[in-house]
Amino acid sequence: MSDRRQKLRRQLKQEGLDALLVTNFKNVTYLTGFTGDDSYLLVGKDGDVLISDQRYTTQLEEECPGLELAIRGPGSKMLEWTAKVLEKSKATRVGIEGESMTVGVRDALAAALAKMELAPTAGWVEDLRIIKDKDEIDRTRRACEQARRAFEVVRAKLTPEMTESQVAAELEYQARQFGAKGLSFEAIVAVGPRAALPHARPTTRRIGEDDFTLIDWGVNEGLYMSDLTRLVPTAKISPKLRKLYGVVLNAQLAGIEAIRPGVTCEEVDRAARSVIEKAGYGKQFGHGLGHGVGLEIHEAPRLAQGQTTELKPGMIVTVEPGIYFPGWGGIRIEDDILVTRSGHEVLTSVPKDLDECLVA
Repeated sequence: MSDRRQKLRRQLKQEGLDALLVTNFKNVTYLTGFTGDDSYLLVGKDGDVLISDQRYTTQLEEECPGLELAIRGPGSKMLEWTAKVLEKSKATRVGIEGESMTVGVRDALAAALAKMELAPTAGWVEDLRIIKDKDEIDRTRRACEQARRAFEVVRAKLTPEMTESQVAAELEYQARQFGAKGLSFEAIVAVGPRAALPHARPTTRRIGEDDFTLIDWGVNEGLYMSDLTRLVPTAKISPKLRKLYGVVLNAQLAGIEAIRPGVTCEEVDRAARSVIEKAGYGKQFGHGLGHGVGLEIHEAPRLAQGQTTELKPGMIVTVEPGIYFPGWGGIRIEDDILVTRSGHEVLTSVPKDLDECLVA
């Protein structure tokens, strides 16, 4: 973790700042290894201080050995304590995370530290998080494997009487059975016409009420996330479903094939989107192709139109094209892809052949 903080120190020097106050809890985790919350990190030119409270003292000592701690007592408020730590640092220009710190917090600190300049920064830590190291990649692999195993058990248990909510709950239970902290997000389980809602929330609608069910889920292995989507036919596959599914699958495969270092995010989006547009369904694909995953389920970079970021080895992105028809349903197929030095690697391994996905 110290090497990550050292990169920030170099940026501090370039920007003429004495320190950076990290208030985004996920960024604190990334920079220190501390898995709790309600804690800030002050990254300074000559050292770092993790600002927390007594609830986490033992956890901090275990997870962040050697890191200087500023532990507040039960009678001290977080902002007051943070202001004291900043004052003690003798910094004159301090960067703050402008995209996550509230105006109220900023104003309170400014009032307590009248002689200190608080300079907004944007995306410093998030930019570091885009490129995953070996440990982060291994943990993402674990999250993908746990997601696969949970899905296989749930798919084998599917019955027409099960509701969307029951399927979502079973996915959560099985993920935990395989060692996960839980799901990355509330699973999307959408039967038939409800699959036309990209972010459908599970309801009491039963699996047997239509011919197919869309399931979008992911697993949090402890810190790192996975994100997958599969369409599960629950009756005889209609010609319309087979045709549309084939279009989406070909688009996804084209998008995955385009992933390699140096290619821009919008070029990957275009590779997939053009397949759907040529098939005549461009208006039915109304969202970006994918997004980064890591400590959070939605991270940079974004695979979408107008996104000129170039892919680099170590990035992990989803590829999830879809076609949606209100009143009929929707089809989306999603996998997690690692950008490698020579191209890409598909980290997820859940079958997506439509006949193989059929629940008899």
